[in-house]
Amino acid sequence: MVPNIGAIQAKILADHFITAENIFTAKKKDLECIEGIGSIKADSIKKFDNFKGAEAELLFIEKYQIQAFFLTDNAYPKRLLGCYDPPTVLYYKGNADLNQTKIVSIVGTRHNSDYGRALTEQLVEGLQSLNVLVLSGLAYGIDAIAHKAAVHNNLSTVGVLAHGLHTIYPPAHEPLAKQMLHNGGLLTEFGKDTAPDRHNFPRRNRVVAGMADCTVVVETAVKGGSMITAELANGYNRDVFAYPGKTTDSRSTGCNHLIKNNKAILLTGPDDLVEQMGWVNKKKQPKVQRQLFLSLTPGQQLLVDILKEKDSLHVDELFLKSGMSSSMVAATMLELEFENIIASLPGKMYKLL
Repeated sequence: MVPNIGAIQAKILADHFITAENIFTAKKKDLECIEGIGSIKADSIKKFDNFKGAEAELLFIEKYQIQAFFLTDNAYPKRLLGCYDPPTVLYYKGNADLNQTKIVSIVGTRHNSDYGRALTEQLVEGLQSLNVLVLSGLAYGIDAIAHKAAVHNNLSTVGVLAHGLHTIYPPAHEPLAKQMLHNGGLLTEFGKDTAPDRHNFPRRNRVVAGMADCTVVVETAVKGGSMITAELANGYNRDVFAYPGKTTDSRSTGCNHLIKNNKAILLTGPDDLVEQMGWVNKKKQPKVQRQLFLSLTPGQQLLVDILKEKDSLHVDELFLKSGMSSSMVAATMLELEFENIIASLPGKMYKLL
């Protein structure tokens, strides 16, 4: 709510002061000296007095049992923290784990063809056994098809909104949104009474791109929200996949463009995605004997122990949890990879072999 303070500045402040209370009680001179803040933004913080507006927001989320996640909360989507502009606060109504092991964003045109519908439904059905969280924007077309397919296949699905939780846009998707609350939910960075204005949708798209391990573009023209999401995902070092289409079909020009310019991996079906993401359980020759007597350095052992916590981890999470420098983590991970102790996955993810 503070003027001149956007997501990037809020992250800088949260990293420095840890809590919102510390930010508002800090002296102006302490705020000014932080790189990226300066005197104008510091002045905006010190002059802010709309705490009644904040209290009204709190009453709203309490009344409707909405969860609010600040940047430093444990339940905040960790993948977004790897982005340079994560939402300062996220409002969530639902029951899905926003830090689920596997998250896929599926986006596409609002004016899909039967081909696009079939591809989307086939993709979601193919992910059913992997307990994947399906993310999209609850828009007409491919978004809604992806959400419906997830509901049908009993997969968790979350709709990221470009407005507050006081309403559903488009209104026709209100029944679908209610279904999603039972196995998934609705997520937004916008407070109550925020309308679905045009400029909110690119902000929404960065959450769709940043929260997932990968983004799949099913059908899209060269311009549009899906292309923005794909570009954002690339910028966040996430994997992007696209289904190819006829060169004469305007609804496939965007996908073909992404593939042609090496901004997306060509996708022909769910098996391609599963294999590329390293989610397939391949049978391996046992390596227990070799690893049993392997002598690890303290740094190697620390990273191996951290990797034992989850199926796979992003390099940024390894960096944060280990306390090692980024260069040391990179060098040590390379040593472990040469020793066949770990495997690197797309999207700068790693797992133990």
